[in-house]
Amino acid sequence: MKKLKGLSILFIAMIFVITACSGGNNTGTNTGTNTPTNSAGNDGAATNEPAAETETPKEETPAAVDLGGRTIKVAAWWDQKPAGNTAGEKARLDKLAELEKQYNFKFEFVNVPFEQYMDKVTTSTLAGEPFADIAIMELKRAIPLVKQGLILPVSEFTAATDDINNEQKLMQKLPALGGTEYAFGTPGVSIVGTYYNRDLVKKLGLEDPQELFAAGQWTWDKFLELAKAATRDTDNDGKNDTFGYAGWPVDAARHFGVTNNAMFVNEDLTMGMTDPKFAETLEFVNRLYNVENVVKVKSGNKMDWNETNTFKDGDVLMSINYDWNVADLTFEVGVVPNPSGPNSDSKHTYANTAQNGWFMLKGVKDAQTIYSIWEQSFDVPPTEEYLGQDWLESRFKNQADIDLALKSVNGTGRLAVEEGIPDFPIFAVMDEIILQNQSVSATIEKHKAAAEAALQKVK
Repeated sequence: MKKLKGLSILFIAMIFVITACSGGNNTGTNTGTNTPTNSAGNDGAATNEPAAETETPKEETPAAVDLGGRTIKVAAWWDQKPAGNTAGEKARLDKLAELEKQYNFKFEFVNVPFEQYMDKVTTSTLAGEPFADIAIMELKRAIPLVKQGLILPVSEFTAATDDINNEQKLMQKLPALGGTEYAFGTPGVSIVGTYYNRDLVKKLGLEDPQELFAAGQWTWDKFLELAKAATRDTDNDGKNDTFGYAGWPVDAARHFGVTNNAMFVNEDLTMGMTDPKFAETLEFVNRLYNVENVVKVKSGNKMDWNETNTFKDGDVLMSINYDWNVADLTFEVGVVPNPSGPNSDSKHTYANTAQNGWFMLKGVKDAQTIYSIWEQSFDVPPTEEYLGQDWLESRFKNQADIDLALKSVNGTGRLAVEEGIPDFPIFAVMDEIILQNQSVSATIEKHKAAAEAALQKVK
């Protein structure tokens, strides 16, 4: 891969020179890796979901103006300033400096602790003095701010000639909230799927999930069949020492739900939990944890989020997991899309549980100019032969896994927003089913009214 990458960079450089000489526009892609987060289950990158229709954007890109030495603040709960450790990061630092000189301003990257972040966004914007010009948020947590009118729609601060309204190579519109696009982000990769221990597959003589996927046989039934086959007492001491699955059951419900074309809450903020397809999903998750008993629970608490890390122990066959959580493993890992449920729509394979995106807050001065500058800051020559190359090569040991991940997993997420609905009883529902072993249908019926009330509050 390294020799090929070197040749590809030389080829891309030649193309770049030829394009520049012919008067073409350089629209290099962002070469950064996924953005980190402190929130459970973040996929942290832009998706390739179809964009919803919005108002016609403004006709002209703002002319280069003198911003009088002002500071443009970009906020997150981590440091977004490029570290300068890679060629791509160094190129972007140079671009930032070039733009500061061109427009006469300074960038400031504001880092606010995650637990304080949303309060800072809300209170400062309500006061008419947003603490940042551009702020990153999880889309689900931006819903209350959207309903309060504290975030500007993308159509209000972008021009018809901006990349976001054309090829979207530099900046993409992220999934709509309530039918309107507010968030934007750079193209990226997010591999949320069923990760599996390839060494354990070979040791136990099991079917390889990738082969099952290639044959069109990767379904809930096959997933359960493998999980049961992997849950074994291999040394005859009366205790299982290999297991079929590990993970957080809330995540399992979300991801299996998407593969069965159902969710706790639909993207348009309508109820999804009462859909029979979602009840079917919860029955399947309960079967894994409480009927077939194929799940390793390291902490002793099935509902502990830290069970997301139990897969790393090396004695678990499969886990619905995340690319940011599978580094430095002691075994070779493979990945496939999450298995298809009985009602799969064949388009979505995972729940986009913590999609991050940038937002322009209400009250920001010169919003169109600031957006244009931010988009331009990503217009740097590419340093990878494909999007996410450096990141993915740090996760996987063979190109076949990377190719499958890019082709069949990346961009297949469906936005999950239930955690952004205050008082929506997602955790009460899961606690009662998984920990108390209550009936799925009775639990849904019990919490239906509270769920409807929570949705009504944000409508």
